[in-house]
Amino acid sequence: MRAADPAARTSRRPHGHRPPAFLTAPAVVVAVLALLPLAYLVVRAGEAGPARVVDVVLRERTAALVGRSVLLVALVTLLALGIGVGLAFLVARTDVPGRRLLGALAPLPLAVPSYVAAFAWISAVPEVAGLLGSVLVLTLCCYPYVYLPVLAALRRADPGVEEVARSLGRTPWQAFREVTLRQVRPAAAAGGLLVALYTLSDFGSVSILRYDVFTRVIHSAYRSSFDRTTAAVLALLLVLLTVAISVGENRVRRRDVPRVGAGVSRRPDPVALGAARAPLAAAGGLVVGLALAFPVASLLYWFTTGLSAGIDGDRLARSVVATAWLALLGALACALGAVPVGILAARYRGRFTTAVEQVTYAGHALPGIVVALSLVFLGIRVVPWAYQEVPLLVLAYVVLFLPTAVGAVRSSVGQSSVRGEEVARSLGATPGEVLRRVTLPLAAPGIGAGTALVLLTCMKELPATLLLHPTGTDTLATSLWTETGVGAYGAAAPYGLALVVLAVLPTIWLMRASDPDRGPSR
Repeated sequence: MRAADPAARTSRRPHGHRPPAFLTAPAVVVAVLALLPLAYLVVRAGEAGPARVVDVVLRERTAALVGRSVLLVALVTLLALGIGVGLAFLVARTDVPGRRLLGALAPLPLAVPSYVAAFAWISAVPEVAGLLGSVLVLTLCCYPYVYLPVLAALRRADPGVEEVARSLGRTPWQAFREVTLRQVRPAAAAGGLLVALYTLSDFGSVSILRYDVFTRVIHSAYRSSFDRTTAAVLALLLVLLTVAISVGENRVRRRDVPRVGAGVSRRPDPVALGAARAPLAAAGGLVVGLALAFPVASLLYWFTTGLSAGIDGDRLARSVVATAWLALLGALACALGAVPVGILAARYRGRFTTAVEQVTYAGHALPGIVVALSLVFLGIRVVPWAYQEVPLLVLAYVVLFLPTAVGAVRSSVGQSSVRGEEVARSLGATPGEVLRRVTLPLAAPGIGAGTALVLLTCMKELPATLLLHPTGTDTLATSLWTETGVGAYGAAAPYGLALVVLAVLPTIWLMRASDPDRGPSR
């Protein structure tokens, strides 16, 4: 490993000089924009004075909110870890019947927004409202965040270690518990962190299911009170809770020991499940059915029911166009902002670039309702001309989803060889020409994948879109929210169905792009 380190360092710093200004300047601007919501919340809460902040923090209801939010996060994360790891093991390591179909369907709940799933469940089974329904819906929507990285880790892991354990007398279950779980624990921890952060920041499903956690109460405080200090203070508490979860996951991950082994790239012999094959296949099918088939069936039922009352086709078409247009603008803005930051992170490592990259990740710790609330304050006080206009909503998308695009750009640039850039510079090309003709074309597939993922996420985003969408413009998410708010399930169903269909397209593209069996081996 030591012999490879100098080469690795060289690949990150190919040019041997300070990064060019045409990369650093836009990267700094992007970092400042990413910090705006958090900075403004701090200023807004500080204006109220320490006494008011302490009063809000020490309220009995605030303590109850913390407890309810932590309980929801803990239950959803634990269940998602169990389901995600279990499904990944069935698909990658066993002879369960129909595992190819199961592997193809298991990630698709990512295309079902949590608030759409919540609408589907509460419209069919009103009794699920509250904690039970919130845990059920969020677990079924979030387990793919664990399933996908664990499946990838299992496919990369050296099966020889498990085979040695089996040869030493370990049962399949013992080998799974003592060997396989240790190999995939870092991937599971990363997926669990995403589940926890998503659950803590979720607004739509808990609102539809009427379970009071931070996001729902923050929105109510913003809407119902002229003095919005309470909303700002609660938003900061939510950020602190998010940061605490991230720090805890980071400490757990540091205790994991990297896998040691030959890393042989070969398919392991599947574990024979014997009599358990049928029950486990049924269990996997049940999970996919509840997470995917049930919401779609519920939407179709209410869609056909609503046909008798008629469908506002013009409004539906306008909502589809607005959703696609705003999501596309957000994805392109994130891609443009991520390119300088990602290239700096991959090619010019140093304290400055590390700081800029970490600052852009601040949005990853900010729930959508927090970003929306801060940008509402910013729009009203600083740039009133932009309040409830397209630029402010696109800025919210950039703050929220920029880390996704930065990670894709950094990974893609880092995996491409620096030799082409060095040859271009030796032939007299300027740094700008090298970027345009060599670096960006090589990184284009990764940039495209990151942009598609941001596009998918922007389509599903609800709280920021709800508070910041341009006046007179409704997206599928806001239209669905409006109809469910008055219990018009039949009228809401077309918007939910259209949103799922729209979100499936980038989801399938991402699944195909990330499938190692579809591309050349590296």
